[in-house]
Amino acid sequence: MSKIMSRYILLILALLIFSCAKRGNITGGLKDTLAPVLRQSIPENFKTNFTGNEIRLNFDEYIKLKDINKQLIVSPPMNTAPIITPTTASKYISIKIKDTLQANTTYSLNFGQSIQDNNEGNIFPQFKYVFSTGTCIDSLSISGTIQDALESKSDNFVTVMLYEINEKYTDSTIYKEKPRYVTNTLDSATTFKIENIKAGTYQLIALKDNNNFIYNPGKDKIAFYNEPIVIGAENKSYNLKLFNEVVQTKSYKPTQASGNRALLGYDGDFKDAQITLKNGSETLKTIVTKLPEKDSVQIWFPAVKADSLQLALTIKEYLKDYYFKLKDQKKDSLSFTAAPSGTLHFRQNFGLTSSIPLTKIDSSKISVTDKDSISVKFTTDYDIYNQKLVFKWNKEPEQKYKITLLPGALTDFYEKTNDTLSYKLATRETNKYGNLTFNLENIKSYPVIVQLTDAKGKVMESEYLEKEPVANFNLIQPGIFRIRIIYDTNQNKEWDAGNFLTKTQSEEVIYFPKEIDVRENWDVNDGIILEP
Repeated sequence: MSKIMSRYILLILALLIFSCAKRGNITGGLKDTLAPVLRQSIPENFKTNFTGNEIRLNFDEYIKLKDINKQLIVSPPMNTAPIITPTTASKYISIKIKDTLQANTTYSLNFGQSIQDNNEGNIFPQFKYVFSTGTCIDSLSISGTIQDALESKSDNFVTVMLYEINEKYTDSTIYKEKPRYVTNTLDSATTFKIENIKAGTYQLIALKDNNNFIYNPGKDKIAFYNEPIVIGAENKSYNLKLFNEVVQTKSYKPTQASGNRALLGYDGDFKDAQITLKNGSETLKTIVTKLPEKDSVQIWFPAVKADSLQLALTIKEYLKDYYFKLKDQKKDSLSFTAAPSGTLHFRQNFGLTSSIPLTKIDSSKISVTDKDSISVKFTTDYDIYNQKLVFKWNKEPEQKYKITLLPGALTDFYEKTNDTLSYKLATRETNKYGNLTFNLENIKSYPVIVQLTDAKGKVMESEYLEKEPVANFNLIQPGIFRIRIIYDTNQNKEWDAGNFLTKTQSEEVIYFPKEIDVRENWDVNDGIILEP
């Protein structure tokens, strides 16, 4: 009996040991979804008569700071940024003020989305610490929206600023000094709100800048409200539209690019430029063309024996003289780039871009023929500034075309001519394209530019309406488009940006709220009601 009992006890012990040794899956508790809690502020938030130089924020758990340099907004801006520590996980944040604070001024430090708990990244959103060096906290505010003046998508991290209009303020202040108040739309908002403002009159400015709070034309986008705003009167929302201002004309020292060509860089508008090139007292014959995709022009000059040349530039009131040295360099040779190739769509024209500007076009040595070798009537148009020769003719569906240029058809600036050039193109059936018709209602003024853009804002098609409110886009390639309508106020057939100093806003742009899906063999007729 004792033996049986002993065996029974040993069996129970073995089962217990096995049960204890058996591995299992560790299961945690519920995921932490709660934001950190601020336990204490030293000094307390909204402190008046602030005289210290350090602020401490104590939390109920370990927190970390993410993108603090982007997210933290200090208003008014300080000349020396406060030091925020620690940079590792901690239960507190220390803010050491290194700047001399202005008297009787309310300061706010908005941490945006930068404060997060250390484990799960739960955000303590839009925490703002406010204090005043005076006896009260300023409590007025303004709000509004930010848009791009041309594009459908707005920028993020836009700085919105208020400059106090007093005896020291001039229109040049924004180029030299920091604002009185500032906020930022951060990375996901197109709205803004500036709080803790004292009553007064201000200039409202927005910049897409590098956060130095100074306007740098040519580098920063700007938006502004035309009139001074009075804070403390009516509660009004403001809509600001960002644009790249056309900067004042400026040119840079020319450089030699080849044995017969110089480059001249510039800023601003170069349309009315007049360039004179001299070798001593001799004025050289020149042609000025655009360097593709660069803010530079090419100055073509004949072969000359000289150590240097003199260049005189005139653009309205802007005058500049340069000397640049010449070296023995290889001269440019004549060549051509054709576009398009293969398929020629109905809304396209065939073009040749010449490497050297052309001076003569002999149409008798140029022919366009169809697939039956029958001659097709055509015209040519040469844009010397862009060095592009465009061929135009009435295109037929499912047709093949051959463009032939015999030797001597094209003569360049240096009297060099082309060898035989031949290009083949084909058109498609009309049912491979779609047709769009738009009826515009409530047009405020003519002319208007109606554009079809892709998702990135690239203009794919354009129509110019001077009198009639109907835009026809026939035989366009299938795709998804956005419709952009521009009021061409100065009638130059392009969109024009604004100017802060002249208080000129950009030309008005309206987007049709929905995308248009153009499919093969589809006709779309739609109405667009513009805001009155």
